[in-house]
Amino acid sequence: MSKPSLSAILADFAVEQASLLPVLHEVQAAFGCVDAAAEAAIAHYLNLSRAEVHGVVSFYHDFTVRPDPRPRIELCRAEACQARGVEALVAAAEAAAGNKVRVRTVYCLGLCSSGPAARVGDRLHARLDEARLTALVKSL
Repeated sequence: MSKPSLSAILADFAVEQASLLPVLHEVQAAFGCVDAAAEAAIAHYLNLSRAEVHGVVSFYHDFTVRPDPRPRIELCRAEACQARGVEALVAAAEAAAGNKVRVRTVYCLGLCSSGPAARVGDRLHARLDEARLTALVKSL
């Protein structure tokens, strides 16, 4: 399946400031990043300044300015997962990942009663211990 063009993505959204976050998510998903050229095109399309668009891109951790081809695991480190022992798992996850998998911290995946939790793509993983988390990271 081929990637849509940036102009095709923009055409799916109404020209209003409320469209900024959905547009950014769509561009990130399609291209793996929101680079400077995309920021400029989005700003022009939504009648915003490039600084406004860049401010949102740089504020949210969901957006990157360069693509990273490595698979990504998002590890919840919010308070509920901390209370359930996630901090003791971080070093093992990072060691298993090495340079091949990107371990990214997120704050709340909504599985507070069954943490520690992680997300790979759209799939959630709960009740992780060191062995299960390490196996998950290595499977990527």
